Amino acid sequence: MKVKLILPALTEAKSPFWRPIKYSLFPPLGLATLAAFLSPDDEVTLVDDHVERLTTDDAPDLVVIQVYITNAYRAYALADHYRAKGCYVALGGLHVTSLPDEAAPHADSIFIGPGEQTFPRFLADWRAGHPRPRYVSTAGRSLHGVPPIRRDLIKRERYLVPNSIVVTRGCPQHCDFCYKDAFFAGGRSFYAQRVDEALAEIERLPGRHLYFLDDHLLGDRRFAEGLFAGMRGMGRLFQGAATVDSVLRGDLIERAAEAGLRSLFVGFETFSPENLRGCNKKQNLARDYAAVTRRLSDLGIMINGSFVFGMDEDDADVFDRTVDWAVRHGVTTATFHIQTPYPGTRLYQQLAAQGRITSHDWDLYDTRHVVYRPARLSPAALKAGYDRAYREFYNWGNIARGAWTHDSAKHRAKHFFYAAGWKKFEPLWDMVIKARRLRVMTPLLEAVLAKVSRHEAPEPAAVPIGGAVAAE
Repeated sequence: MKVKLILPALTEAKSPFWRPIKYSLFPPLGLATLAAFLSPDDEVTLVDDHVERLTTDDAPDLVVIQVYITNAYRAYALADHYRAKGCYVALGGLHVTSLPDEAAPHADSIFIGPGEQTFPRFLADWRAGHPRPRYVSTAGRSLHGVPPIRRDLIKRERYLVPNSIVVTRGCPQHCDFCYKDAFFAGGRSFYAQRVDEALAEIERLPGRHLYFLDDHLLGDRRFAEGLFAGMRGMGRLFQGAATVDSVLRGDLIERAAEAGLRSLFVGFETFSPENLRGCNKKQNLARDYAAVTRRLSDLGIMINGSFVFGMDEDDADVFDRTVDWAVRHGVTTATFHIQTPYPGTRLYQQLAAQGRITSHDWDLYDTRHVVYRPARLSPAALKAGYDRAYREFYNWGNIARGAWTHDSAKHRAKHFFYAAGWKKFEPLWDMVIKARRLRVMTPLLEAVLAKVSRHEAPEPAAVPIGGAVAAE
């Protein structure tokens, strides 16, 4: 049969003001994972609407569309188009799981929750001629024995980080603003691959650089220890995400650095204990954020700090205080967010019960717009402060000031060129992307990721270059 897998572009990605590099980072691994369950005889096409032209004049037997909140309207339009042509359409993803009754009228079948268990059941039913309208993931969640991702369907030359990988699902934490609990409702909400299977997937990836897209790479200590032990000596450079408490606990972050960790996304989110308690981010309470930045800096690990504006205790000076702290503590890149109450989250339920949701236009749920009534700020002040925080953090003076916080000249240069390269040369990135020459940036980017720490150590043996790196 003919199968078409589609990741529709997020609404902002179709705006004339979008940042192409932001949407040319990672390939659609979720769809490539589902493709692995198809038969070798099936004719499969995977289309990422962010990086290639999506044509709709075909008529596949089966169309599978991944739905996020800010691509929902486009996803529904595509689904309606293909159903009108007689194609069988299935929808899944975060937004479908959050609002299944909204999605169902646009599909013949919908998938609720992670797809590793539901998609094979759907395929068996569909081939037998009696597919069900709804498939819900509950018991039996596991990554053991999942077939290798169909990386042959990924157009590597269109991505800055084609070597992205996910070795766990979910997260052990339960923050009120996060989709995770809604998406994994009804079953295990955090589980990992077998270490040997994860290492085998890493071995399949060419080049040197990897990006782990896991929500919390350090969340399962036993798995992470085995993973990092297996990666030592591979000569890899990699990036990932972890929590404040996991950086401070034990020696796992040192093991990660020895295995090649060079950049970490850390969810600081807010400095207010009341905000942390209010959003159930208990793992950050009574933690020394400055100790996190010192520990990572000493290991030569760059920091992409995540910060959320608009929580109930935030007032007019939260923006300047946050930027100043991040610069003073050597945060390399920062990702700022306006608090966004995604449907299905406890935050959404709380604000809806209080009558504070002001918009249900899903295109605006991108953490850059205000869609609720803040407690201590006007919506206009929250939006203006968010915009100002980005401008201030990434001005030349603060990039240089942040770089100067590090002890060695090499680390200062690494910080400066990484932050400046990400935000100050967007026209160059645009040109490289349009020319489909992202690979030419790889040696430069991997050089920026070279190991540096207070106690310099030899670099691991080099392997052929073929990956890249990015922040945010």
